[in-house]
Amino acid sequence: MAALLCSTSALAYPGHGHGIRHLEFIGEATFPTGYVFDGVELGGLSGIDYDASADSFIAICDDRAQIGPARFYELTMDLSDGYLDDGDIVFTHMTEILDADGSSFEAGAIDPESIRIAPFPGLLYWTSEGDANAGLAPFVRVMNRQGQPLDEFELPEAYLPNANHGIRNNLAFESLTFSFNREYLYTATENALVQDGPAASIESGSSSRILMLDRDNGKAKGEYIYKTDPVTDAPIPTGSFSTNGLVELLSVAPHTFIAMERSFSVGVGNSIRLYLTTTLGASNVKGLDSIEDARRVRSMKKRLLLNLADLGLPLDNIEGISFGPTLPSGERTLILVSDNNFNSGGQFTQFLAFKIGRY
Repeated sequence: MAALLCSTSALAYPGHGHGIRHLEFIGEATFPTGYVFDGVELGGLSGIDYDASADSFIAICDDRAQIGPARFYELTMDLSDGYLDDGDIVFTHMTEILDADGSSFEAGAIDPESIRIAPFPGLLYWTSEGDANAGLAPFVRVMNRQGQPLDEFELPEAYLPNANHGIRNNLAFESLTFSFNREYLYTATENALVQDGPAASIESGSSSRILMLDRDNGKAKGEYIYKTDPVTDAPIPTGSFSTNGLVELLSVAPHTFIAMERSFSVGVGNSIRLYLTTTLGASNVKGLDSIEDARRVRSMKKRLLLNLADLGLPLDNIEGISFGPTLPSGERTLILVSDNNFNSGGQFTQFLAFKIGRY
């Protein structure tokens, strides 16, 4: 297969020696909607992370305990020939995620979105988007590899939902990443909190909040504003559903992240862009219930790393991002995965692999 080189301009932020110069596309693997693993339909993969110690991945499913139990998967990926193709990914295990009291989640009581492997053995960190319409708050929790709950982080009141406050429905904690030094966790709302401003539209972006949490005590350490792009394309027909939002973060250097934005418009499809973004120079809005009350807020700077439209591929609903294994040639890899929404009407589970070029 031919590799596609996606070059970028100067993308390292000042003082950082970890600039990503380019991403070279090295293949994809797909699974059809309806594919069954361990007796349950596989799909809804909205978060992924790589376990270098086991050379395997963890992927979380965003099924709201309606098609099957709340769950995450383990899988392997063979990149020994330097490329990703169908047949290179093997799912090896499915684990049920349990509620805070150790019981199975009731249908509709959970919306898993992102997952990260702890820097010490045996623990996994994960997010739920909650359900603003039902008054269910989002959360960040810790569990063991058996899916048993261990802890939950304390969220600022600004995120708690009611009619005129907190997260928007289905626009909450899609993201999770450790800081580069692994001491902190970052999660983010997909769009602005209700009191922070409007959701994304064709005319304007939205002021997502990135929340920095202390890994050890669970307290908020910082909050930053990330301004999303407007919705990429007008829906067809006019007035149909459209959205754009911040759906994942991946730490790549101190204070620096890859931010994944996913836009969708009925009648058009998905548009996915990867940005490099930094908290350096951005206002820390920790403790502010609303940024509308602030005199001046500096949003995080961002630079385009890759527009996935440049790949020339049919794109599914890409939502997960992780580093991957080191190739035989010595380069690190970047892996993306899609949430197919369990939609048999043209969607599929899609993995994309890239070779990382650095300065």
